[in-house]
Amino acid sequence: MKVDDFDFELPPDRIATRPVTPRDAARLLLVGCSGEIAGRGQQSERAISPRSGASCEEQNVPQRTQIDDSTVRNLPDFLRAGDILVLNNTKVIPARLIGKRGEATIEVTLLKHIEGGLWNFFAKPAKKLRIGETFVVAEDLTALVEDKLESGEVALRFNAEGEALFAKLHQYGSMPLPPYMHRKGDKTDDSSYQTVFAKEEGAVAAPTAGLHFTPELLAALEAKGVKRVEVTLHVGAGTFLPVKVDDTKDHKMHSEMVIVTQAQADAINAAKAAGGRIVAVGTTALRTLESVTDESGIVRPFTGETDIFITPGYRFRAVDVLLTNFHLPRSTLFMLVSAFAGFAEMRAAYQYAIDNAYRFYSYGDASLLFKKDHP
Repeated sequence: MKVDDFDFELPPDRIATRPVTPRDAARLLLVGCSGEIAGRGQQSERAISPRSGASCEEQNVPQRTQIDDSTVRNLPDFLRAGDILVLNNTKVIPARLIGKRGEATIEVTLLKHIEGGLWNFFAKPAKKLRIGETFVVAEDLTALVEDKLESGEVALRFNAEGEALFAKLHQYGSMPLPPYMHRKGDKTDDSSYQTVFAKEEGAVAAPTAGLHFTPELLAALEAKGVKRVEVTLHVGAGTFLPVKVDDTKDHKMHSEMVIVTQAQADAINAAKAAGGRIVAVGTTALRTLESVTDESGIVRPFTGETDIFITPGYRFRAVDVLLTNFHLPRSTLFMLVSAFAGFAEMRAAYQYAIDNAYRFYSYGDASLLFKKDHP
């Protein structure tokens, strides 16, 4: 498909630069056919077919868009006992550093861990970093410039690795807020740009759908009988990279580290075998699941990298329901949600969200998408 097909006009005032409080007070846009959301919320003019509790097929409206308004704290109303919520428990590291190469001041943002102390970075201005020279953040945190890549990234090898490096990042780094916020991270972001279930350090961007959860919401879901399992995908800064090609078939997706254990895979498979739906919290959880699920629908344990790129026409093997934020025009994430809930459906839903002042991007509102059976 043409990348231009995924473009839309987004007024700048729709971009959220701070989160709502409490987290689960964010608005929730429901998109798709599901009996679980019959009669919920205020139906919009774009909700062409009334919610009757029947499936799309029973309503004979496979090409129509159904939209309702709610809030995230009402999520338990739209899920069933036996469903399984799949969360990404990655933890964002303070990946933005300011240092010097000689007299030049340079800002770098970690992009991806390669091995040991070697990381790929974005750098501003990258031209001031020279191969073989040293980038100095502090007396006890330095890095050798090993390579400058054609993609514009810079490879730096730190004088520390693993937990020792993370400790230094916490001492000298700051939260790597997305560039569209047009502000530097501050102390409030140390907690607000982190999910309440974050455990495994390694992400350089938050799995933002997870930012809406509170302990109270998790408890309400548990009381409803919704199961929960955590997997790991260390989100890379490549998630913010623009798609620079004209056709989606020519785009090369960035890769990210995925960890799914045998116990996690068993829990998801058992829930599905018992009739529960797999509910992915965020596109990172969805990409993880679709990367580790075989053609028969069985989730397999896996540790390694995924560069799965999902566009309309993709047949989903694992996920039935997706909770996600609102994404950038022309982005791989808008392509993904269009594949999941339908291209025309998501264009209508996003226009409705824009018209009704939903807040977009990392600190914005959320949508709950029900998979379209025939994309």
